[in-house]
Amino acid sequence: MKKNILISPLKSNLPYEHDIEIVERKGKGHPDTICDCIAEEISIALSKYYIEEFGSIMHHNVDKALLVGGMTEPAYHGGKIVKPIEITIAGRAIKSKGAKILPIDEIAVEAAQKFLRQQIKHLNLEDQVVVNSKIGPGSGELIELFSRFSKGEVPLSNDTSAGAGFYPLDTLEKTVYETEKFLNSPEIKRSYPFVGEDVKVMGIRNKEEIRLTVAIATVDKYIFSLEDYIHKIKNIREILVEQKWVGANMKFDINTADSYERESIYLTVTGTSAEGGDDGQVGRGNRANGLITPYRPMTLEAVAGKNPISHVGKIYNLFAIDLCKKIVEEQHAEQVYAHIVSQIGKPINKPLVLDIQVKGKDFNGKAIRRIAEEMLDEMPYMWKKIIDRQYEIA
Repeated sequence: MKKNILISPLKSNLPYEHDIEIVERKGKGHPDTICDCIAEEISIALSKYYIEEFGSIMHHNVDKALLVGGMTEPAYHGGKIVKPIEITIAGRAIKSKGAKILPIDEIAVEAAQKFLRQQIKHLNLEDQVVVNSKIGPGSGELIELFSRFSKGEVPLSNDTSAGAGFYPLDTLEKTVYETEKFLNSPEIKRSYPFVGEDVKVMGIRNKEEIRLTVAIATVDKYIFSLEDYIHKIKNIREILVEQKWVGANMKFDINTADSYERESIYLTVTGTSAEGGDDGQVGRGNRANGLITPYRPMTLEAVAGKNPISHVGKIYNLFAIDLCKKIVEEQHAEQVYAHIVSQIGKPINKPLVLDIQVKGKDFNGKAIRRIAEEMLDEMPYMWKKIIDRQYEIA
C-alpha cells in the first residue's frame, strides 16, 4: 500500500531556542475544558451504546457544546447560586434504527451529568446546572459515507482535515502541564479543599527566567475572611515552589486580578468561573496534548466529541502525537514534528500527505518510515484506545 510519507530535517528553531516562549493550560474546571470533556464523554457513551446494541460504533459527531455561565453571590463561609449554569450539547448522531428510536439525548445528558458530578465536586446538579441536548440526525451523505465500510474494513475519512503533533515537551511545557495537574490532584483537594477545579496556568519564559501566572478559583465555604484568603494563597505559592519540577528560575503569580484593598478576590461558590458568567465552548481550550502551544505545530480542530472511527479531526491529531513520541522514544530523533492531511472519502490510513520533520544527528530515515508505516496500518484500531480513555483529550 502506497503511503505518502515525507521525512526531512527540522530546520526551524525550536521554542526553547528562542528568547521568548509562551505556553498555556486550562484545567478541568475551566468552562472551555468542561465543554471539551463533556463532548468527549458523550462520544464515548454513544460509542459504547452502539457497540452494545448493534455490534459496532455508528456515525456520530457531538463536538459542539456551549456553556452559558450562571450568576452567583460568593461570600465568606459560603455563598449562593442566583442563576444556574446552562450547558447545551449539539451535534449529529444516529437516533433511530428501523422503527426503533434510540435514547441518544438521554445518553448525552446522563454522560454530561456524570462528568460534572465526578469532576466538579462542589457543583450541585440539582439546582446549579441545566443540561440540554440538541443532538440531531446526521446528514445523509456522511451517514452513507460511514456505511460504505463494513466491520473490519478500513474506515473512510469523513472530512478533509489536518492533524499536527510534536514530541517531546520542553521545560516550560512540562512545567505548565505539571503545575495545573498538581493543583487539581487528589492530594491537593484533600489537603487544600478551597482550591477549585478551575485552574488556569499561563507560562512565559524570557531567556532563562520562567514566570507562571496561575488563576485558581477558590471555594468560598472554605474561606473565612480576607486574611484567611491571603494566607491560603500564600500557602499554595509556597507549596508550588517546593515541587520537584520547579526550578530556582521560576516565579509564580497567583490570582493577579485580586485587589486586597478593595477586598475583591477570586471567590466562587462551586470552584469554577462558569458559575458567574464565564462562558465556555468546545475547541477553545487545550489541544490534543493537553496544552496550548502557539510556538509549536497546532491545528484549530476540536478533538473532543468527534467519532473515534472515521473523524480524522480527532484521529489525525492523536496519531501525530503518538508518532512523534514513538520516533523519539526509539531514539531515532531528538525532536519530531508531524503534520498529516486527509481527503474525505479516502481510507483514514492513506493520508494525502504525512510530513515528518526530525531534529537530531544522523537520523535514520528508513527506521522512521518503518515506524510511520506500521502506525498507519494500526490507525483503524485507535478507536479502542480512545473509548478506553487512554488519551487525554483535554
